[in-house]
Amino acid sequence: MTVTDPDDLLYERYRGASNRSRKLEAYYALKPFVPRRLQLALRRAYAPRQARATFPAWPFESTLVEHRDAQLLARLRASGGDRLPFVNFWPGGKRFAAVLTHDVEGPAGVANVMRVIELERRYGFVSSWNFVAEWYPIPDGLFEEVRAAGCEIGLHGIRHDGKLFSTRETFEDNLPKIAHYVKAWDVAGFRSPATGRNGAWMHELPVEYDSSFPDSDPFEPQPGGCCSIMPFFFGDVVELPITLTQDHTVWEILRSPGIELWRRKTEWLRRHHGLVNLIVHPDYVVEQPYLDRYEAFLAHLAEHDDGWHALPRDVARWWRQREGLRIDDRGAVEGQTGFEATVAYASEREGRLVVAP
Repeated sequence: MTVTDPDDLLYERYRGASNRSRKLEAYYALKPFVPRRLQLALRRAYAPRQARATFPAWPFESTLVEHRDAQLLARLRASGGDRLPFVNFWPGGKRFAAVLTHDVEGPAGVANVMRVIELERRYGFVSSWNFVAEWYPIPDGLFEEVRAAGCEIGLHGIRHDGKLFSTRETFEDNLPKIAHYVKAWDVAGFRSPATGRNGAWMHELPVEYDSSFPDSDPFEPQPGGCCSIMPFFFGDVVELPITLTQDHTVWEILRSPGIELWRRKTEWLRRHHGLVNLIVHPDYVVEQPYLDRYEAFLAHLAEHDDGWHALPRDVARWWRQREGLRIDDRGAVEGQTGFEATVAYASEREGRLVVAP
C-alpha cells in the first residue's frame, strides 16, 4: 500500500468517517443476551474469514515499517555518506522494547493479580495492570501491593460495556470521570474497554499515554488497527500500539494450543525494532494450563538481552523525550535527559536499509 499521509493509517481514517460500525453497535446491544458458549462458537466460526483481511494484514502489517525504512534510506542517500546517524529507537542501544500489560475484567482477575505478578518476577519482568473503575470491587491495598512489586496501575475505563466511543456525547460525559480516576489513582495510562477507540478523539484523554489501538487485529468487535509497531502521538497523548494478538483470541477464538503466534510476531517485531506489547487477562489465566502458556512466553522473551523490558509509562516518557532529541555536528545525541539515548546508524546493503548501533 502506498502511504501518502501516515496519519491516515495511524488514526484509522482508512476505515471511513466513523470507526463505529452498525455491526459493533449490534454486537454490544445483543451481547448481554447471548450465552457465553454461543458467543464463542459464533466468533470461532467467523474467525477464518476475519483472518483473510487484506488490510491491515494480520499478523504482520508492514506498510508503515516499509515507509519508515524508505524515509531513512532516502535521507541516507541524500546525505552522500555511507552511514546516517540518528537517535536510536530505544534507550541503552536496545534493538526493541517490550511491555507486559494486563486488563482486569472481573473479580476472578482481581483475585489472580498477585499470582501473575509473582510469576513475572521469576523472570525479572514488571507489568502494568489496568482496572475498570466502576465495574467490580477493588480490594483496599491491592494497588499498593501491585506498586510495591514494581508494577504500574492503569485505568481501563469507567465501565466495561463498550459504550465509551459509541457517541460523542457519551465520550464527553465520561471524560470528567476519567480525569477523576486518573488523579485519584495516580495513573499515567489508559486502555479502553474492548479496545474501543476513535482516532479523532484520543488526544482529549487526560493521560500521558493510551494503549487501545492494535497494530492489526481483525478479530476484535472493532477490527482494524493503526498499522504501527512504534509509539506515536495523538496530540500530547503517546499511543502505545498493542502488537501481539490478545490471549483470549489466541487461545479461545483461534484455539492455538501454544504461543507460536506470539513467538513468530515477537521475532518479527524484534527484526524491525518495534514495540512488543502484549495483553494477558488475569481472568483468563486462572487455570494452570493457560498460566503455563504465559510462562512459556515469558521464558522466550527473557532469552533476548537486546530488548528493553519496561513499564508502559516509561516507554511513553522515553518516546516523548526522543521526540526532542537531535544528532549534533559531532554525531552525538543532543538535548537528552533521563533515559540513556544512543546513536544508531542507517546504512544500505544491496538496496535495503540496515540499522545498527
